[in-house]
Amino acid sequence: MSVLAEQHRADGTPGRRRLVRGALTGALALGAGLAAGGGSTGGSTRTGLNGPRPDTPEAALLELSVGNARWRTFHERHPDATRTVRQALVGGQHPFAVILGCVDSRVPPELVFDQGLGDLMTVRSAGEVLDDAVLGSIAFGVVELAIPLVVVLGHQSCGAVTAAVRAAEGLEQLPGHLRYLAEQIRPAVDRTLSRDARVDAAVTQNVRLVRSRLAAEPDLAARVAAGRLAVVGARYELTSQRVRRIR
Repeated sequence: MSVLAEQHRADGTPGRRRLVRGALTGALALGAGLAAGGGSTGGSTRTGLNGPRPDTPEAALLELSVGNARWRTFHERHPDATRTVRQALVGGQHPFAVILGCVDSRVPPELVFDQGLGDLMTVRSAGEVLDDAVLGSIAFGVVELAIPLVVVLGHQSCGAVTAAVRAAEGLEQLPGHLRYLAEQIRPAVDRTLSRDARVDAAVTQNVRLVRSRLAAEPDLAARVAAGRLAVVGARYELTSQRVRRIR
């Protein structure tokens, strides 16, 4: 992923200090700031084409963290949309993160992380479902553009996950391609939980499963092992606009 902090970290932790410290303490703490705490609305660590591109997983997570803090506290800047940036992007792109998110209209990654043109490569499918086109798109960003971070971004009250849960319970017969989506999400459904808890837990577990599958992909795994790439899971809370890390 205000940051991609641990899923159940309390919301009241000190903001700016922990945000910065968490994102800079290495692979074990990647994204600890992305949900850690309070109301930091500090300036971005970069300014798009006018400043350095984050080129490590830690730096990319920190950039997303600071952007999400701006978004959820209504201090968004909508950066990197000037005439100069638009003209410069004609010559090429250098995004610093791939965001695999849901198609839900309430969770556009560029807004959630307060990033602009050329900053993020976004790949979206209902429920973050993987297929060859999605996998190829993510691999393109990592292999061809040397992007150091992939974030699998689920979200609260996901309609695709809800439909998958209902289908798993036998309460809904889905037509055509929707059935494919539900079948892909089904392994994340815990039938031992009550309805609301079942959907919410499935959102989180689905992120974990997708993240694990991505991290094991041959195109990505070597870069993960070398520390050049991080593949992390996160979820966006509609009620707070906070992005939290999924472990």
